[in-house]
Amino acid sequence: MGSGIAQVAATYGHEVVLFDSNMKAVEKAMAEMQKALARVVEKGKMTEQAKNELLARIYSTDKMEDYAGSHLIIEAIIENIEVKKSVFAKLETIVDANCILASNTSSLSIASIAAACQKPERVIGIHFFNPAPLMKLVEIIPAVQTSAETLAKAKEIIDSWEKLTVLTKDTPGFIVNRVARPFYGEALRIFEEGLADIATIDWAMTTLGGFRMGPFTLMDYIGNDINYTVTETVFTAFYYDPRYKPTFTQKRLAEAGYLGRKTGRGHYSYAEGAVQVEANKDEALGQLILNRVLAMLINEAADALFWNIASKEDIDLAMTNGVNYPKGLLKWADEIGVQECVNRLDVLYNEYHEDRYRCSPLLRKMAREGKSFYK
Repeated sequence: MGSGIAQVAATYGHEVVLFDSNMKAVEKAMAEMQKALARVVEKGKMTEQAKNELLARIYSTDKMEDYAGSHLIIEAIIENIEVKKSVFAKLETIVDANCILASNTSSLSIASIAAACQKPERVIGIHFFNPAPLMKLVEIIPAVQTSAETLAKAKEIIDSWEKLTVLTKDTPGFIVNRVARPFYGEALRIFEEGLADIATIDWAMTTLGGFRMGPFTLMDYIGNDINYTVTETVFTAFYYDPRYKPTFTQKRLAEAGYLGRKTGRGHYSYAEGAVQVEANKDEALGQLILNRVLAMLINEAADALFWNIASKEDIDLAMTNGVNYPKGLLKWADEIGVQECVNRLDVLYNEYHEDRYRCSPLLRKMAREGKSFYK
């Protein structure tokens, strides 16, 4: 992720310092970037000269002191709050007073990271999506300490890189990693209940729902270790709200080292010649699966709006551009009908009597008043 962000910045003319405490990691990142750019040149989307000029703008180092004189630093290290805080505290002793310090964290508290600094007003979250050179969406997350000047400047820079920026409150998971949790969690719940196998759930979500990847294929692509950790982080950060409860199915896969594509085995086997289970293409069953997962996703999006995490436009933009959903979830709610969304959630709640299926107050109020999200 760090090298991808560096590539984006260098593409738009910035002089970039790419740092890691392990020089071998830096060298590996630069080698992978060179390969990626060589493929871009082969496709005719960049000249050899432009590629060489871009690479010449990136200086790789294992000395943090080389950040002296920088205007913006974007941290993209391990998702560990204490490690991030120690890095930010050290960075502040190297850079000048006007340097913006940003974290690419996907779910951790920006306020907590900022609190480790003498000038917390210059700290902000700038969350890219992988791969950074290709994905348009960037979440901009001001902490309670972040100054208006820092927010404006950070957004101006990222906008100048032709990214699609959305503004979100500093809450666990921000927009995308919060709203997307039911895509994985409810699919895993359906599987654990024995309602359908993984191939059938993936088929329902892609063929009937129009999602680019099914939840199990996507979890294997992301990595079950990473996806589980984000789920657990959001669950803990939301004071163990049952809506975000992790599953033993994914935990056991992560513990076994069945992480997905990167290890050759996850929910599916990626070994050469592996035979995959065929989906049960029963449309009634598939529609039941889709309706259940979609109701949970819409509820999560509505609740994010209810709590003023982001605007309805930014929530829909984030989900269509950050995780490639076929439609904005709030627009989708309008198509289904807000009352129908409430009905689907109430059926689940009445069946399970679990708080994970509680309907957002905003959805219930809108249904009662006959309102929609968009006119």
